[in-house]
Amino acid sequence: MPESIGKQELIKLLSEKTKKSQKDSAEFIDAFIEIVSDSLSQEKEVSIPNFGKFYVSKRAAREGINPQTKEKIQIPATKVPLFKAGKGLKEKIK
Repeated sequence: MPESIGKQELIKLLSEKTKKSQKDSAEFIDAFIEIVSDSLSQEKEVSIPNFGKFYVSKRAAREGINPQTKEKIQIPATKVPLFKAGKGLKEKIK
């Protein structure tokens, strides 16, 4: 399993990269998350050139099967947040 960077490590790295305080970096990350979340809740796409875009995908209602009882069930329509990597990000990770 690949190594994971949590929020605190991200705050530290951002602080080092921008030479800003960790408090400022934490506020920036919290604000970014809030803006993206609010935008997606309004079904707006957030696009960052050379990085990627955050968007909402709608999944239609469908019929499924309960694996324990084998009974047919209705799965309601839902919306899910997705991220699609941009060209710059894809090239960076090759």
